[in-house]
Amino acid sequence: MMEADKVMFEIYRESTYTGKYQVVYFTELNEHNKEYEINRAMSGEHFYDGFIKNYRKDEAKEIIDKLLKRMNDGEKLTATDVEAALAKHLPDSK
Repeated sequence: MMEADKVMFEIYRESTYTGKYQVVYFTELNEHNKEYEINRAMSGEHFYDGFIKNYRKDEAKEIIDKLLKRMNDGEKLTATDVEAALAKHLPDSK
């Protein structure tokens, strides 16, 4: 899978603002918001990072949003839970 066929993202927990879980899609940032979003993610507590397929990425983003809501509502999820939920949207490891 080529780089253009994937979207790089990170799920992190804000440590300086709300303490909520957030996501940043690094490969979709532009010059206007890149520095701010990267700094915000870097100052947070890392939870999970990886790639989703560009194909049907909106469906994958909806899944991520639902996971974030569950975590922000207090549910304890693991990286394995994230991978299981996104399984059909993750690029092949080959």
